[in-house]
Amino acid sequence: MKVAIIGGGGRVGSCAAFALQCSGIVKEIVILDANQATAEGEALDLLHGAAFCADQVITAGSYADCASADLICITAGLRRKPDESRLDLINRNVSLFNGILASLKGAGMKKDAIIFVVSNPVDILTQLAVEQLGLPANQVIGLGTALDTSRFCSLIASSLNLAPSQVRAMILGEHGDTMVPIWSSATVDGFPLLKFPGVTPMFQNQLFERTQKSGAEVISRKGGAGWAVGVAIREVIDTIALDGRRILPVSSLVKGAYGIRDICISVPTVVGRSGVISQVEVELWPKELQGLQASAKALKDTRAKIK
Repeated sequence: MKVAIIGGGGRVGSCAAFALQCSGIVKEIVILDANQATAEGEALDLLHGAAFCADQVITAGSYADCASADLICITAGLRRKPDESRLDLINRNVSLFNGILASLKGAGMKKDAIIFVVSNPVDILTQLAVEQLGLPANQVIGLGTALDTSRFCSLIASSLNLAPSQVRAMILGEHGDTMVPIWSSATVDGFPLLKFPGVTPMFQNQLFERTQKSGAEVISRKGGAGWAVGVAIREVIDTIALDGRRILPVSSLVKGAYGIRDICISVPTVVGRSGVISQVEVELWPKELQGLQASAKALKDTRAKIK
């Protein structure tokens, strides 16, 4: 599989490229960036480690390379300015993203190419990609709450002194303020998480609050997320490359699941080589369902305000 990373010279894009190199699943990685020298430097740095990682082709490229890419990962985005409103940032990123989509359409894409949106606001931008690129909706995926889910599971494990890889719990909804923790189906190696000592309502509230604020916490300490989001991106891309058919909390166009229609949001999604294979309506607690539907409404309200 050939993967093109737009914005690959930035923190998120470069961490994603490194994670993909370490997993060794995809055959070719192309780094694209507005700063061509940075793209070339990142590609060269990755190439220098190839002998100890995997037999991959790693290059810096342009939009012309996207025409032959099997998966196009978009990580380019703008950061919030001091005193800038969330809506103003959204509109600036929408403008940048529209330019990227126009460049992709101009270069051409494979009919079965997967578009993987990481840039924020990821749900809104995934929706725009569905609307503008003319690809089947199942071929457009957003990272959604995959990173939030990884943070959620990792923090649960750390707090309870458990193995992170054995904790299974999801965050659904918007990648943002209205995300919803799904405690009802959370497990540790198959055992119900809520049966574990210490998993009280207070623990649940505190743990979720920390998950919600994790992004801001990392920004305050080191300037921005990188490694964890890179691993989350790799998880989705490797699942697609291997036709893994795994259930992941990614953002895609929902057309009826959980009473939600015509908005891109994260619900349990079976992911494989063709992108979204299906959306699974796992039973939720009433308050979880209400939260998910409220999250969808918030996203629709935001979408309506975008210029």
